[in-house]
Amino acid sequence: MDKQKNIVVLGGGTGMPVLLRGLKEYPINLSAIVTVADDGGSSGRLRTEMSIPAPGDIRNVIAAMSEVEPMLLKLFQHRFKNGNGLSGHSMGNLLLAAMTSVTGDFYNGIKEISRVLNVKGNIYPIANQNMFLHAEMEDGEIIAGESNIPLANKPIKRVFLQPDPVLPLPEAIYAIKQADLVVIAPGSLYTSTMPNLVVPEIGDALRQAKGKVVYVCNVMTQAGETTHYTAADHIQAIEDHVGTGCIDSVLVHNKPIEDEYRKKYAEENALPVVYDTDRLIEMNLEIIEANIIDHSKKMLRHDTGKVAKLLYSLV
Repeated sequence: MDKQKNIVVLGGGTGMPVLLRGLKEYPINLSAIVTVADDGGSSGRLRTEMSIPAPGDIRNVIAAMSEVEPMLLKLFQHRFKNGNGLSGHSMGNLLLAAMTSVTGDFYNGIKEISRVLNVKGNIYPIANQNMFLHAEMEDGEIIAGESNIPLANKPIKRVFLQPDPVLPLPEAIYAIKQADLVVIAPGSLYTSTMPNLVVPEIGDALRQAKGKVVYVCNVMTQAGETTHYTAADHIQAIEDHVGTGCIDSVLVHNKPIEDEYRKKYAEENALPVVYDTDRLIEMNLEIIEANIIDHSKKMLRHDTGKVAKLLYSLV
């Protein structure tokens, strides 16, 4: 029997669960390292009231990696529509907050809920503490709060976390160093991807990882974060934050985006991300090209099965 390979996925937001749902079907040791800097909606309220790290992205990752009855998952992802104080909260966020109280620790709470919901793999919050994302804009203005950054609609110079330093979870650092493949998931570049990468020690761990580090590039730009960004601009932004040599390969979608999607995204001032091959090659990156879009969805999403198969083939 071959020893199972270790695959670690880093990220947050909507892109990460898509990859995890596909990867959990393969015979691998799967770990997810998840941002906890979200401050909008239910997550934001629980953070403020209970001083815990943001549970929202963790909740979605638990749902993606869990293997339980669909009804139990539906319950876990249920969002209350009304009820004084309950309205807007999701059941999973409340469970995570409760389990943090019961165990006295956010990470222990995640481990217990993962056990109950039969999660296939390990889930690590990037840090076991409450942390806040800030952005310095090109014009020098500082914006506080993950949900406020895209609303400023100005070019972003850099993002950083408070308190400084944020202490990364030691298990997360160890998982990266031991990984046969590290995947940086697609998602909002500055508000979902970066909050993991700017934690001290993460950049070093990526450089020391024994396996390849692959960045799954976004398919569309995002207004307020990556307007007019090419694939190389995405990577450049990551390198500006954590230094060079932390990414080995980039996975890009290589088919034209259909007009119906283009029109829909144009309303949000979003365009397809151009992948500028020459620049990527100059950056010493291996380019992996494939048709990786799920055409059955209303919005553009990576195809769970195709991306997972491709990533698994790399180990």
